[in-house]
Amino acid sequence: MAKVVMDITMSLDGFIAGPGITQEVPMGIAGHRLHDWLFTRKTELDSELLKEVVENSGAVIVGGHTYTIAIEGAWEKSSPFSVPAFVVCHQLPSFRVEGFTFITDGLASVMEQAGRTAGAKDIWVMGGADLARQCLYGGWVDEIHIHIAPILLKKGTRLFTENEGALTELEIMRVLDTPGAVHIYYKVRK
Repeated sequence: MAKVVMDITMSLDGFIAGPGITQEVPMGIAGHRLHDWLFTRKTELDSELLKEVVENSGAVIVGGHTYTIAIEGAWEKSSPFSVPAFVVCHQLPSFRVEGFTFITDGLASVMEQAGRTAGAKDIWVMGGADLARQCLYGGWVDEIHIHIAPILLKKGTRLFTENEGALTELEIMRVLDTPGAVHIYYKVRK
């Protein structure tokens, strides 16, 4: 099976979105600032890091809420991804964007289908928070790439919450910093 990589941006205080998420404000209040490293403060290194995750990925997995809030409202005609994208959802959405496959029978099924699709390339788990946690705590994630934005959102959607499972040990693979984020790459010890 392909390597599963959780690649996501969060604030220093652990939020991946601000409060008040809507289709008009898909990252919540001030949440767009998390991605300054991709836009207003983007450097050559930031561009290379984004290019690396995109080129290494053979499939992308997003959660149903992320699809409904961020994708459905922003990309009405086709997927923003250059590889097949899978949406983990409880029921099929009424609005379906071309380029997405909707999986309603659980995480194991989406991992199997994304793995077949990705082949030797990575499976990119991009979020939301609930999907990222399910993948990590379920033992699916091989690497975590965290881009820590230099802001404190103070409230919103937390990436990590309490979990009754065992300790998750990580090994630092590399740390890079740019004006818009500190990029930390971890290997998940299994």
